[in-house]
Amino acid sequence: MPFPTHRSRRLRKNPAILRMVEETSLSVNDLIYPVFVCEGEGVKTEIGSMPGIFRFSLDQMVPDVKEAADLGVPAVILFGIPDKKDAVGSEAYNPDGIVQRAVRKIKAAIPDMIVITDVCIDEYTDHGHCGLVEDGKILNDPTLELLAEMAQTHAQAGADIVAPSDMMDGRVGAIRQALDQSGFDETLILAYSAKYASAYYGPFREAADSSPKFGDRSTYQMDPANSDEAIREVLQDIEEGADMVMVKPALAYLDIIYRVRREINVPVAAYNVSGEYSLIVAASQNGWVDRERIIMETLLSIRRAGAKMILTYFAKEAAKVLARRRE
Repeated sequence: MPFPTHRSRRLRKNPAILRMVEETSLSVNDLIYPVFVCEGEGVKTEIGSMPGIFRFSLDQMVPDVKEAADLGVPAVILFGIPDKKDAVGSEAYNPDGIVQRAVRKIKAAIPDMIVITDVCIDEYTDHGHCGLVEDGKILNDPTLELLAEMAQTHAQAGADIVAPSDMMDGRVGAIRQALDQSGFDETLILAYSAKYASAYYGPFREAADSSPKFGDRSTYQMDPANSDEAIREVLQDIEEGADMVMVKPALAYLDIIYRVRREINVPVAAYNVSGEYSLIVAASQNGWVDRERIIMETLLSIRRAGAKMILTYFAKEAAKVLARRRE
């Protein structure tokens, strides 16, 4: 296609033509809004490393989720912050735990909102790891029973989707079996299948008070150097019963999102994680970037890589921009 016969700029001559020929679009239906819930009443505490994001008590959470629903955001994912922790994360699978009550409140107030629950015990353990610990070692198989029980209590509370994020081997199969045996065969599993041991999680660990008290999570989360391993992890989770799979983080792993989408025929989600959020917010607060443009460009890049669902703290803000652009 030699110049001047082919002139690419003809397709960019005005906004209407640009919209007609765009290859990738971002919709409010692609967004999932993460929400942190804690004990107490009247609590709305801003997270220091995540300006604009809050911990909510249950009474404050509902108006926030209602705002997201009114903006057209179809789903939330809940992260619980209990008022007590122990070595076995017992509040994680307490039928009357903080997340279980949050699910019931959202479903009572906003029945059409899709509620996803994070299934991992790190926020509930006093050691901060995603599995049971013995002599400094993270135990895989004994942890599976607790994760399955946790998922069951979430389903009983009304969760539409459970999302195991622990990266224990075999956890999807254990959860699927437990859900099916207890009559929750229609509860979906969104597996954090390719979850990397990333430095981008720092602000989340402040938000959820879930930093490990010793060591790190490299023995169960993935090595950032590996790509083929992600495909193996995804395939194993699908074989065990995952309905959807996730790549986390998003921006440093767009190549992984792309590979998973091209090689695996199930819906793919990506988590635009806390560190990615905080970097953008900090740069925008310093006037170094145009906040709205960089948010939308970032989310579009994740969508373009192949993610159909994007978990993002920018969900409400992006929904407002998308609504304005439709006017």
